[in-house]
Amino acid sequence: MASKDQRLRFLPASVRAVVKVDDGIAFRARTQYVHKTWARTYTSLPELFIQPQSQAEIEKVVNLARKCKRRITTVGCGHSPSDMTCTSSWLVNLDNFNRVVSVDKETGLCVLEAGIRLYQLCEELDRHGLAMPSLGSINEQSIAGAISTGTHSSSLDHGLVSESIVALKITLADGKTHACSPTDQPELFRAALLSLGGLGIITEVTFQAVPAFSLAWDQTIDSDSRIFKQWDNVLWRQAKFVRVWWFPYMRRAVVWKANVVTSADLESGKVKHREPPTSYYDGWLGYVVYHNLLALSRWVPRILPWVEWFVFGMQYGFGNGEKTKISAVQPSQKAFLMNCLYSQFVNEWAIPLHKGPEALMRLGAWLQNLKPGDPGYVDHGIPFSVDGLWVHSPVEVRVSDTTLKTSDSQGNRPYLDPTREDGPTLYLNAIMYRPYHRDPTYGSTERYYQGFEWLMRELGGRPHWAKNFTASTDELQALYGEDMRQWRAVHDAVDPDGMFVGPWQRRYLLPRCVEDVGKADSNATRKAEGSIPAQKRPLRFEESGFKCEPASDGGIYVVGRQNVAVEN
Repeated sequence: MASKDQRLRFLPASVRAVVKVDDGIAFRARTQYVHKTWARTYTSLPELFIQPQSQAEIEKVVNLARKCKRRITTVGCGHSPSDMTCTSSWLVNLDNFNRVVSVDKETGLCVLEAGIRLYQLCEELDRHGLAMPSLGSINEQSIAGAISTGTHSSSLDHGLVSESIVALKITLADGKTHACSPTDQPELFRAALLSLGGLGIITEVTFQAVPAFSLAWDQTIDSDSRIFKQWDNVLWRQAKFVRVWWFPYMRRAVVWKANVVTSADLESGKVKHREPPTSYYDGWLGYVVYHNLLALSRWVPRILPWVEWFVFGMQYGFGNGEKTKISAVQPSQKAFLMNCLYSQFVNEWAIPLHKGPEALMRLGAWLQNLKPGDPGYVDHGIPFSVDGLWVHSPVEVRVSDTTLKTSDSQGNRPYLDPTREDGPTLYLNAIMYRPYHRDPTYGSTERYYQGFEWLMRELGGRPHWAKNFTASTDELQALYGEDMRQWRAVHDAVDPDGMFVGPWQRRYLLPRCVEDVGKADSNATRKAEGSIPAQKRPLRFEESGFKCEPASDGGIYVVGRQNVAVEN
């Protein structure tokens, strides 16, 4: 194992002198770590990669960062395809701070170290006869990452994953760990429930688990017109959990629905676990065929409607209705999961549930360039040309209702919750794959997302924070109003120097910042800086920006601009 001196030898001498001081608390850091998002959409080279194993070690990281004027970014599995977790400063990962501290089988309350991955949590809960109430499509995220980015399932009985958080602890820029809940520092609690890495390091959560359960699910594919007719009264209320995948060129949709099976039903033999039927195409063969067809479409994109018909016909069937039905009974932690397949861009927005048919019909009419008289034609109103534009499938369609268990009055609704405050929310997720980590060609992703985002805004949508979206600070301020002002007030109070502020947070969460990068420290410059309102100056520890370059293995390599001075 490399010595501490060897692991830190590439640090500037002034920084190395500070972090090498031995106070009896470990500083588990190393240099030359390359950070990549899961989809390899972004790559960065942090000055230090740090994996603390205790609360004291986390607090030491923050205190050292303050002495060295360094920004801190926290990362889990890096599943967000954005540059949210990129930094050239200090990158903290809590994979080794992942214990289940305590479990109360009677109440279901569990105290967890924040680095625990969801798959680890599900395994540990299952040993105690418990489960997470709901889960998104993957289980690789840490519990802190899942709540900090607004992860959600697909059910009208559930909202965000964070609705199961009863209390949490967060280490702030002052190096102290603060406990908060709906009754103890409620403003900090509401800000931290969806913090986007901008407040501090979440270190511990108290989680409300439920008795273990399984899901009996089935899946069919049908025409989208039939699904639209069932939208309000049947589609989303026919089972506890419902997910839809919509195919814009075929104008068909897969509907997955699941109901709860209790442990008592399984133990009595009334219901038995069984896996879904599979064919030769469901495994390696289908994966490779689809991947290579997507790669071919980078050069011949007009084949994508045929690719959609062939690939998903082979997977789900070429017919419609009950004859395409498959079913299974699986433990909940397995039934919720979906294979994300390949590297991808994802752009997801939350709109009112009742606007779903309008959104999908207009998006389909635009993508297919339908004319009056064509089947499925509606006036889409999207003011961008679709000539030469071909996109990937499907569009993922999910629901939630955060109004059932969270609210401002209860002190447990996150300030930055993108869902509706007056009823159910629909999420539409537009996917563009990156076969073999190579971007789609001919500007198709940018053009697709330009039209998609225009439509989402037209329908009163808000973007999912962790996805690939474009929006200005002013636009997001208008969308969130007083809630955004409250979040900023908490931020300004707990991180006045910007230890947890980088280009992503500045771009979306904080007022626009005026910089004079590279200018000499002249009287004229100081006078100009003096005229800038205080809230628009770069913060002391803020990582000011990224220089973006193509990465050698695909995606974007980002190089940040950080402070270099160390305080005496």
